[in-house]
Amino acid sequence: MRTSILERALLDLIHELKDDDIDLIIGGGYGILLRVNERKKSGTRTLLSAWPQERTTGDIDLFLRAELLINPEQLRPLRTALDSLDYKPVESAKFYQFYKDIPDLPSGTSLKLDILTGPVSRFVGTNVKTDNRRAKPRYPKVDLHAHPTNEAISLEEYLEPVKISGITSSSTQVSGVVFTPHAFTFLMMKLFAFRDRYTDKNKDYGIYHALDIYSILATTTEEEWESAFELKEQYRNDQYFVDACSIVQSFFSDKESIGIIRLKESPYYQENFEVDDFIINIINLFSA
Repeated sequence: MRTSILERALLDLIHELKDDDIDLIIGGGYGILLRVNERKKSGTRTLLSAWPQERTTGDIDLFLRAELLINPEQLRPLRTALDSLDYKPVESAKFYQFYKDIPDLPSGTSLKLDILTGPVSRFVGTNVKTDNRRAKPRYPKVDLHAHPTNEAISLEEYLEPVKISGITSSSTQVSGVVFTPHAFTFLMMKLFAFRDRYTDKNKDYGIYHALDIYSILATTTEEEWESAFELKEQYRNDQYFVDACSIVQSFFSDKESIGIIRLKESPYYQENFEVDDFIINIINLFSA
């Protein structure tokens, strides 16, 4: 999917929510793309100097702060915005996945918007009903849910603001700020995604998740690297962090590990990738 389509979709959301206090946290492949573009604009020194070529992605992962689901009246503007922009709920994932038909896309292809949030533990003792698939406010009814991401233990910490501006679908000039997760959070999510998909042919054997893990670590700034270790200390006893350390040891501990093999199988892999430094750094961060 062309990046311009995703950018326009995001600008449309920013425009619809211009009078509402809702942080748009963008994860997934598009969040990584926003992150890489920020590094290019700022010229800030990063952990590695060899970055992958930007890759396309087909959807937008929109993460919601837990507070929005706990107080669902605050969600109404977002639900209204989705209706105004002609998004329809996906029947098999109702109210946490939405789609929109775009004339510029090939026939049978739609823009997809995934609504996610952090761990279910954030909702203990609240009016939010949770299971493995969704976090659903019980009342008042808003018809907007979110898919829990239990490994995103630090989702709301050290969020990075990203300025975005451009023309909406209605030809309106818009500027605003969205947020991307911290490198530690991004890495946690992508490590679990790789573990779950590295044997799945339908998911390209996790090749693109391995590439994303390299991209995130490569574009980590010195300041972000320091705060990553602060988050490590904060969550070192959390079971999801402990599991992430095991994933790194199993899949990214040396050049013969399956994670590194999958990285090299990516069509975006380049010979100048700093694989040795990547391995050293990811082991340093994810060591119990």
